[in-house]
Amino acid sequence: MRWEKPDGTGYVWQKKISSFDEKSALGVRAAAMAHDGEVIGVGTGSSSYVGLLRLADRIKTEGISVTVIPAATEIRLACAALGIPFCPLSALKPDWCFDGADEIGSNGDVLKGRGGGLFMEKLIIASCEKRYLLAGKEKFVERVGAKPLPVEVFPESLKYVESALKSLGASEIVLRAASGKDGPAVTEHGNLLYDCRFEKIEDGLEREIKSIPGVIESGLFQHYGFEFICLED
Repeated sequence: MRWEKPDGTGYVWQKKISSFDEKSALGVRAAAMAHDGEVIGVGTGSSSYVGLLRLADRIKTEGISVTVIPAATEIRLACAALGIPFCPLSALKPDWCFDGADEIGSNGDVLKGRGGGLFMEKLIIASCEKRYLLAGKEKFVERVGAKPLPVEVFPESLKYVESALKSLGASEIVLRAASGKDGPAVTEHGNLLYDCRFEKIEDGLEREIKSIPGVIESGLFQHYGFEFICLED
């Protein structure tokens, strides 16, 4: 038996989506890549959500059958509202995934996680052989680092991790505050977030950050071989 949706409604994105038309066009391109029977990982953030909406359009109009592995609660709720089958990563291996990005460097470095999804996002991306990022032209930069680099941290390790990050060259480390409650932002896995500034992000920094005891994950991606879904000029 299915849950009844009051007035035919379901989950909707809670914030205003910037550049919606552009993200919708990118989502159409991502959804067009889906084939019947595939398992698709879907990341966090508004680009992923809009891409999921366009995937739902294809399911409804063309009758294709896919299963989504969601990287966050909001994507899982959206799948449920849209009638898209979904499952945990422990159940199925994704054929490919799509996600958004905050910065994409010319050397292939990618910075993500401003929305707070780090651990599951990276786990799903690492599980895929094909990884696609939906990105407008403004996301492509010479070098990543203009925006803070997020680091997900186990709460008891805050002070130790802060010291270790400074030793790696972090010039600024800020505990991210929650926007809808008092106190710090808390991830879906009960951890906290540092937003870090590095004067220069060197090759290997992702590995060095992850090696710090107490660090759960970072929003830095190096050597992941992403492919990009962009709009033509």
